[in-house]
Amino acid sequence: MSIQVDPAWWKTLFDEVYLLTDARSVCDRQITRREVDLICRLLPIQDSHKILDLCGGHGRHCLELSRRGYTACTLLDYSEKLINIARTNASKNDLKMEFICGDARQMDIPPASYEHVIIMGNSLGYVQQDGADAKIISEAFRVLRTGGWILVDVADGEAVRSSFSPNAWHEIGEGVVVCRQREIREPFICAREVVLSKSDGLIRDQSYAIRIYDAAGLSDLLEESGFTRINIHTEFSPHAADGDYGFMNNRMIAIGQK
Repeated sequence: MSIQVDPAWWKTLFDEVYLLTDARSVCDRQITRREVDLICRLLPIQDSHKILDLCGGHGRHCLELSRRGYTACTLLDYSEKLINIARTNASKNDLKMEFICGDARQMDIPPASYEHVIIMGNSLGYVQQDGADAKIISEAFRVLRTGGWILVDVADGEAVRSSFSPNAWHEIGEGVVVCRQREIREPFICAREVVLSKSDGLIRDQSYAIRIYDAAGLSDLLEESGFTRINIHTEFSPHAADGDYGFMNNRMIAIGQK
């Protein structure tokens, strides 16, 4: 039976349960540090530069950048729950950041506001309508200053296809099991995620779809929005051990300049 996906799934999935099910990737400080190491290696960031963490969830990359002395970071995400978690963590750690809850396709941000825009953690490809990702990249282009840089981190579509498994599951501690059923429905991978508590029963049963890109498609997306000096880096994984981490290993990084 084909997996049925609500096109608006991304409006409700990203909350405390998401932070539980994806904790192996998005709540691991070592992984975040490796990813920020990569950002700092690929982008010519200076201490005074303004950085927009677009679709940045609970702000793990912004928080780490702020810890390293980049104190002009802005986090934008659609999920108010994740924004609030980021705001709380920033306050607890006395880190200066700005927070915007909004849609990346139409940002209430003046043009030429930032030196860098980062889209990390496979946070592109959620909206199924044609042209949705192009709107996000075009908005990133608009809010960048001339000479500014974008960095986009997504799953490597070729690697995802070559290692595709229709079923996966993992345990969280001794009390929670996460089960995923997946299918390729080009250009998307669709998944049904069932989260079960051994003591309390069903926590979540929700489906989602993520558009996957190969290097040429990602490069074209940036070029069509006006970016130049595009470079694609493949074979990056922040995970030290092999395993099925969904879309969070076998990553592809694109950079481009306005």
